[in-house]
Amino acid sequence: MSELILVRHGQAAAFSENSDRLTELGQRQAEALGHYLVARGVEVDEVHSGTLERQRHTEALVGELYRKAGRSWPEAQRNAGWNEYDSGGVTRRLAPLLAARDPGFAALQADFQTHAGSRQQNRYFQRMFEALMAAWVEGSLTHPEVESFADFHARVRAARDRIIDAEGSRRVLVFSSGGPIGVCVQLALEAPLAAAIKTNWRVKNGSLTEFIFSRGRLSLDAFNRIPHLDDPALQSFR
Repeated sequence: MSELILVRHGQAAAFSENSDRLTELGQRQAEALGHYLVARGVEVDEVHSGTLERQRHTEALVGELYRKAGRSWPEAQRNAGWNEYDSGGVTRRLAPLLAARDPGFAALQADFQTHAGSRQQNRYFQRMFEALMAAWVEGSLTHPEVESFADFHARVRAARDRIIDAEGSRRVLVFSSGGPIGVCVQLALEAPLAAAIKTNWRVKNGSLTEFIFSRGRLSLDAFNRIPHLDDPALQSFR
């Protein structure tokens, strides 16, 4: 039996001009994970990550702590299949299309715009974004410059299968994002497709989601663990 551990990157700089980067809190979350794994003697046979900066930086911070401790840390294999869905594209390209045909969504969009920059912006953004993502998942909302949900799901599945179909017993760490983690949980549970995104909403920054696999079979062992973030000040969803 082999073990697959999916790590969500540390907190990124949402709602900023360059959102694909770790905040100071995100870096602290990654470092806390590194200290936790090193202290518990977790040996890693393979390391993978997506190609996004927030994913690569999280992996680099954990790897640095392994090397400082004199522990082995394999060179990370980068695979864009583990990248997050294009939330910026969905918001910029698809939201206007949905607002034009759905007055209820247009009202949610207006509420978010009213509260943008306020302490409540996350709440209003989430309400708007969940409605938008539901239309994206069902395939009723498309744009040639935005990856479809079907294509997103297929590339994550392919990245996952590339790992679990390989021979040998090993422990594999993958530094990814909430969306791909949601897809992997949905596939393991054989749940409806919509469950992938609904699961995504609950994935904490820096969390561990663990699977057991053998010869192409994958079972969920633990979801969204944060034992290394026992201080509530280190915990975040976005």
